[in-house]
Amino acid sequence: MNWEDLLSLKRYGDHHKRLRKEQDETRLGFEVDYDRIIFSSAFRSLQDKTQVIPLSKTDFVHTRLTHSLEVSVVGRSLGRAVGKAILEKHPYLSEVHGYRFNDFGAIVAAAALAHDIGNPPFGHSGEKAIGEFFKNGSGQNYKPQLTPKEYQDLIDFEGNANGFKILTESRKGIAGGLRLSYATLGAFTKYPKESLPKKPTRHIADKKFGFFQAEKESFSEVANDLGLIKTSGGEELSFARHPLAFLVEAADDICYTIIDFEDGINLGLIQEEYALEYLINLVRDSINTKKYHSLTTKEDRLSYLRALSINTLISDATRIFLENEESILDGTFDCALLDKSKYTAQINDIIQLSINNIYRSTEVVHKEIAGYKILNTLLGAFSDALIRTNNGTASNYDKLVLELLPEKYTKSGSVYTMLLSVCQFVAGLTDGNAVLLFNKLTGSSLK
Repeated sequence: MNWEDLLSLKRYGDHHKRLRKEQDETRLGFEVDYDRIIFSSAFRSLQDKTQVIPLSKTDFVHTRLTHSLEVSVVGRSLGRAVGKAILEKHPYLSEVHGYRFNDFGAIVAAAALAHDIGNPPFGHSGEKAIGEFFKNGSGQNYKPQLTPKEYQDLIDFEGNANGFKILTESRKGIAGGLRLSYATLGAFTKYPKESLPKKPTRHIADKKFGFFQAEKESFSEVANDLGLIKTSGGEELSFARHPLAFLVEAADDICYTIIDFEDGINLGLIQEEYALEYLINLVRDSINTKKYHSLTTKEDRLSYLRALSINTLISDATRIFLENEESILDGTFDCALLDKSKYTAQINDIIQLSINNIYRSTEVVHKEIAGYKILNTLLGAFSDALIRTNNGTASNYDKLVLELLPEKYTKSGSVYTMLLSVCQFVAGLTDGNAVLLFNKLTGSSLK
């Protein structure tokens, strides 16, 4: 892969390349991507979606929105640091094509901003709940009407693939969705493959999938324009990652490692003295001990260690990327950047403590159980109503339920298309709206 193709400013519907030297420096194309994402309704809905604690009423606990903003900030720093070094190593990118180091930062920042835009309510358990509905719930009745890949899309419902759908799906009068640059779409796609075969290799890019069958052609167009390396043969579709996707992933890894841990401390799920020592172990080489001991409140001590920890991991991830640039460009670098970190032991200690004390806490487990019930009910009601309406067997109840489904999700088509539309609707609900809709459908509340 080569950088001049990977930094493509092309958008859906363009017939010619957009040249970097012809860009308006006051409103660069990659920065337009950021603007379009942040003004989208799908992004706004992240303000009421779970990051760590479902339906938390505590104002200092992160939502998907605050998490995404923070990942974007970290991603911008990573992109700029890498971009500066890449341009020094490959001066033709600047001299011939006009690229600047801020371009790398803008691409990673936009992709990182959108990285959770397709995630359903109730955190990662929401993805599992949707998959379970089709694998073990009443949704399995639709299996005979689906191809193996279509069925796999549903039983392994993937927020990353749903995100690509949101960003690129054409609707009447809106061709190409948000019409983001191909560089940003490439950096957004951590898993550039379809749902089958499942995990064909141990390569990090094969861990999950990044697009549904419905978007297969769209992704293929993006990948071919960017010059991504095809890693599959025959009819299977999988590619090597866009190099900047490694930076988006690293930004996310840094933030959830450090900031989820911070939430656990603030919630009292992890003892302060115990937790701060874990962070100190991570920044032992750079901490200003005198400054640290001058801080008198838990909030100030935690804030100082958090900022230092994030900066430490940004520097380390940048180093790893640059040391492995060639293998990243030829598609053979096969793990996350932080898997090569010199701080791996400290990172793993923090993550394990978060798993034990936060992600498996009673509050989280109870709300995730409720989330399974809520999403299962919504998927069952809307899937049945839409499909029975389409084949002329709808009951009066089905017709009433369908009144609650926005028009853009009610289009007729194949069973797969309709089921995916329902999944997209349910995945787009906020935690609060999912509860509200569940209460209405079950008669638990009329408000």
